[in-house]
Amino acid sequence: MYVKMVSYIDAINQYRRTKISNRNFLVFAALVVGVLAGLAASLLKSLTQSIEHFLQEGFHWQYKYYLFLVFPTIGILLSVMYVRRFIRKGKFETGLTPLLYTISKKSSRVEPHNIYSQIITAALTVGFGGSTGLEAPIVTSGAGIGSVVGRFLGLSYRETTLLLACGAAAGIAGAFNSPIAGIVFAVEILLPEFSIPAFIPLLLSSATAAVVARMFYSEQLFFLVTEGWQYKALGWYVVLAVLIGFFSIFFNKSYYFIKHSFYKIKGPYHKVVIGGLLLGAMVFLFPTLYGEGYVTIKNLLGGNYSVVVTNSIFSSYSNIPVVIILFTAVTMFAKTAATLITLSAGGNGGIFAPSLILGGLMGFLLAFTINTLGIAHVNVANFIVAGMAASLSAIMHAPLTGIFLIAEITGGYVLMVPLMITSAIAYFIGRSANRYSIYTKPLAESGDLMSYEDKDSTVLNMMKLKYLVETDYLSLNEEDTIPERLNEVLQSKRNLFPVIGEDKTFKGLLYVEEVLKKAIDNPKINELTVQDLMQAAPDLIFINDPLKTVLKKMDQENAWLLPVLNEHEEFIGFVSKTAILNKYRALLIRQADYME
Repeated sequence: MYVKMVSYIDAINQYRRTKISNRNFLVFAALVVGVLAGLAASLLKSLTQSIEHFLQEGFHWQYKYYLFLVFPTIGILLSVMYVRRFIRKGKFETGLTPLLYTISKKSSRVEPHNIYSQIITAALTVGFGGSTGLEAPIVTSGAGIGSVVGRFLGLSYRETTLLLACGAAAGIAGAFNSPIAGIVFAVEILLPEFSIPAFIPLLLSSATAAVVARMFYSEQLFFLVTEGWQYKALGWYVVLAVLIGFFSIFFNKSYYFIKHSFYKIKGPYHKVVIGGLLLGAMVFLFPTLYGEGYVTIKNLLGGNYSVVVTNSIFSSYSNIPVVIILFTAVTMFAKTAATLITLSAGGNGGIFAPSLILGGLMGFLLAFTINTLGIAHVNVANFIVAGMAASLSAIMHAPLTGIFLIAEITGGYVLMVPLMITSAIAYFIGRSANRYSIYTKPLAESGDLMSYEDKDSTVLNMMKLKYLVETDYLSLNEEDTIPERLNEVLQSKRNLFPVIGEDKTFKGLLYVEEVLKKAIDNPKINELTVQDLMQAAPDLIFINDPLKTVLKKMDQENAWLLPVLNEHEEFIGFVSKTAILNKYRALLIRQADYME
């Protein structure tokens, strides 16, 4: 049945190729991806808001707010249970790092379960109070839609990659109702090299997703009322950018500290309990940590500055400016910890929304403090907006996404200059301390990051040595005599042979030229063994060595062929420079075509 279905689909694709080119067909495919990703974004937001509304407003009990201590634990627990119960064949991963790895190493083949599993686990995590964002899950879900559509239609790697990016862009567009930001995100994060033909499908998928999502949610995420920016406030925008730049360094260090701390905890359910209880305690003390946190920013933009203290156990002091300042400062550090604990404990989400919230709180904190102390008078809402853009730029290393996303979702295009200044400075400070973002650092450390500054390394990192090893070589034992193996050696099409010891480890190489030289007119030929004639290999290659290392060894020894061993120093086969260069050339062509 499956074989027949695949054959039928392949026949349809073959017929389609005779009627319409892939480039034109991508326009139609991008529209399909946009519709599906827009529906996925709407579904995720609906599920999350339904859960939040039910827990907060759906039932009434005198002591129900004490349940906020355990709600986050329940959400993370349900997410972990779902993954362990229903995702057995595939692998479930969160964040954008797996998506970047999929593009560079897995031919853009996103596992289909991500289309729905990301939605389910993110809704459970955030709906029950997990202090993280929905954007990374919807990006992965949208990318999964694009990848599956591309493979279903029999498209090539570059075309499937483009549809993957279309799905990711559509996810952002649907989640924020911001098609421009979706396009910029896809270009900046997923497709650093692109051409105008690639831009058209991105444009169509993002616009389509925004239209579909708007059918379900027509309300703008944030409302910004401003008369513009003033020259005298530019110095304070620089101060804001510097503060956020250094805070992004703190966030980055906290990310790895908390991640490694939870990594030491054995057992997924132990992580759930510990992380969930810590998160619940923080949400109980700081209610603004519940869920994504956009409500807090929306209230601050509306002038309700006491919202950061309201509903907490300190709400009776919510009208005291000093309390608001101190509580906001503490909330920023608590939000950082809450987000990272949510992710480390097994919850699903991303740092997109937390980055915006942290930047908004920093902007509010600086502006409100300046106004309270009477140092100057600045527009608080403007600083909140600028802080969100700067934070996204510094933490995610995505300055263009930060600028256009904030301008689009707040309607604050009049603040483009402050957005550009704060984003650029914060990004510069953050990147000076951390060359790679949180998403790209693991790939850079493992050598799997696609670098457009060093294309040679990028292409070599895409190659795996195990697929280039030639194994059809006659192996000789070091104790064998030359006469008993001479016929095999002479009949072989190879001119060298690996020599293996009794313990199956690699010992050296035997060259045909050496055999012939010793065999001719040699009265002691019957006494010669393979060990007598073998030579040491110029160098040894191990199966997990990166191709860059392999080529370096070949150049150093002026060798065209080197033996490959496993971790036990047992011979596997040979790798040749010809095989490497042929594969390199093929991948280079594929990468060059990838965005044409």
